[in-house]
Amino acid sequence: MTAPSRVREADLYLPVKRLLEGQGYTVKGEVGAADVVALRAGDDEPVIVELKAGFSLSLFHQAIDRQALTDAVYVAVPRGSGRAWLKALVENRKLCRRLGLGLITVTLSDGFVEIHCDPEPYRPRPSKPRRARLLKEFARLVGDPNTGGMTRRNLVTAYRQEALKCLRLLAGQGPTKAAAVAKGTGVPHARRLMADNHYGWFERGDAKGVYGLSPKGAAAVTDYAAEIDRLVSASHPADSPQPGVTP
Repeated sequence: MTAPSRVREADLYLPVKRLLEGQGYTVKGEVGAADVVALRAGDDEPVIVELKAGFSLSLFHQAIDRQALTDAVYVAVPRGSGRAWLKALVENRKLCRRLGLGLITVTLSDGFVEIHCDPEPYRPRPSKPRRARLLKEFARLVGDPNTGGMTRRNLVTAYRQEALKCLRLLAGQGPTKAAAVAKGTGVPHARRLMADNHYGWFERGDAKGVYGLSPKGAAAVTDYAAEIDRLVSASHPADSPQPGVTP
């Protein structure tokens, strides 16, 4: 569920005005290009609040323009409900912090006003673990199997490529010791990958540490033939054997 429908920006004005007046500001609406301007006696740094019926790109454009007038710029929207709206709130609060904007929500049913962040300079700190995961995935991916902007449903991950390498080797050699699969494919964690069996392609053989293809895996050799060909071509551009042929 999103923010309430049929909301007017003017519905936000009185609750926001009461909040600011409670903090000692004199508040006036529609001053120049600003929806709300608040000023304390003796200050020459106004507080500006831009009102909108919901989060939008135009709201942030307007708020950024108001930063030419003051550092104290807030955006205010009606508070909605539901998981989707709360997710939007979290994402837009993050955007406000990045832009140096404050964020206010107003519960129209009772006039409750909440300040989620104040305008202040923000310097994002890169996440070293997330960067490390990104670089690891980049290094593990063979070639460039995905088109930027495609849906994640058909995404080719490094994990899937490694599973396809194991699939291809077993299709050519039959049931094989996990250590030999790891050596033949260059996938050091092949034993764990086949044991986890995320795609349902593998099954344990009669001997300890031996893996073969499940019926689903045998079908996948044909179903993913084109993807396996692309993987082999990217791994060995000058020599691209067909699926099912031992490397």
